Amino acid sequence: MTLIKSISGIRGTIGGRAGDTLNPLDIVKFTSAYASFIRRSNKSNSNKIVVGRDARISGEMVKNVVCGTLMGMGYDVINIGLATTPTTELAVRMTGADGGIIITASHNPRHWNALKLLNNEGEFLTKEDGNEVLATAEKEDFDFADVDHLGHYTDDNSFNQRHIESVLALSLVDVEAIKKAHFKVIVDSINSVGGIILPDLLKALGVEYKFLNGEANGDFAHNPEPLEKNLGGIMGEIAKGGYDLGIVVDPDVDRLAFIQEDGKMYGEEYTLVTVADYILDHVKGTTVSNLSSTRALRDVTEKHGCKYYSAAVGEVNVTTKMKEVGAVIGGEGNGGVIYPESHYGRDALVGIALFLSSLAQKGLKVSELRKTFPNYFIAKNRIDLTPSTDVDAILVKVKEMYGAEKDVQVTDIDGVKLDFPDKWVHLRKSNTEPIIRVYSEASTMEAADALGKKLMQVVYDMQ
Repeated sequence: MTLIKSISGIRGTIGGRAGDTLNPLDIVKFTSAYASFIRRSNKSNSNKIVVGRDARISGEMVKNVVCGTLMGMGYDVINIGLATTPTTELAVRMTGADGGIIITASHNPRHWNALKLLNNEGEFLTKEDGNEVLATAEKEDFDFADVDHLGHYTDDNSFNQRHIESVLALSLVDVEAIKKAHFKVIVDSINSVGGIILPDLLKALGVEYKFLNGEANGDFAHNPEPLEKNLGGIMGEIAKGGYDLGIVVDPDVDRLAFIQEDGKMYGEEYTLVTVADYILDHVKGTTVSNLSSTRALRDVTEKHGCKYYSAAVGEVNVTTKMKEVGAVIGGEGNGGVIYPESHYGRDALVGIALFLSSLAQKGLKVSELRKTFPNYFIAKNRIDLTPSTDVDAILVKVKEMYGAEKDVQVTDIDGVKLDFPDKWVHLRKSNTEPIIRVYSEASTMEAADALGKKLMQVVYDMQ
């Protein structure tokens, strides 16, 4: 059993002893700490907090504890029910709420759940704010409301439709072109909220669809992370023929992957690349992704005569950089598209609508569209650490080893990334496991893996 406390919230497995897992006592403690933080920050002063959840089996229990606790802290709760992470983010903005709590463990297995915490802009808390919530939880410095000042509870199930309407209204979502293309797709929504909202989005876009694992019961039919090794079912269905593409989302619908019409993976790293290329076809501007995402975004951005920037890993780091440089599009290589015209959060609905717009306007098959982009491969390795390992010292030594080389660009905003002319490798300490993540990219998987293993050996030699 596991309980992980981080700046982005609290997550863990359901059941077990208090302090060791995600259980009612810890949910009350952490929710109270968040409400106390929101009260102190007091930016919008609406006295409202939005709560939304994915379809996990434990979601109803967690939602009841969260909502009751918020009411006990004196906050009015707007429960938007079964909703995607981006829907909940938008609901905070649409209601003018002080913040929001998303009950989802994203791509973790069915026995996990989590609380993700939002500010009054419907965006994830900064590192500093997250640390303040953690500190408040440890001190248990809570001030609950008296009987005359308890919060009120409201159910509002209108936000799925309002989210869809906001997507359709985006200037570069070409609804008419998508309708004229008569796309036929198959969707794997992994038994969660994608099975509730995506049918209505696809209907509005005039797309014919079939769903796999469409029942939103939280009993995931396979590992919910949208990676090739978990998607044999939908890939096999598409390979039989008759579909233009496959669409895959994770349980909270902020990550997005596509399957080509031939049943092969499009590559989740290329979700953002494709959408960015489409945006830059119409609007010139800067782009941003995190350090562990494919170089293809940089290549595509520069092809359009624009500037690419990198950010530390983590959605809040990407959005902070996007605001700083005024990016027109950004995101993460795990299939996360962040389009500021909509909101500063990963949103699979936005990604689907923009991807289909590009496909419809260009008149290409999905496999043909994929061939228009540079071809890279990412290898993902890890180094297990011992309690005595000084990770920071190791990363400093790696930086010093390569810093003097003329053909290597060293970036140290998040671990150490070494950019060579034709490849890169990124070493960073995990926030949740005693490991160093070693991601590397090159023009072939063999070259990428060889580069990663070369740096792993450098680290082993230092230990």
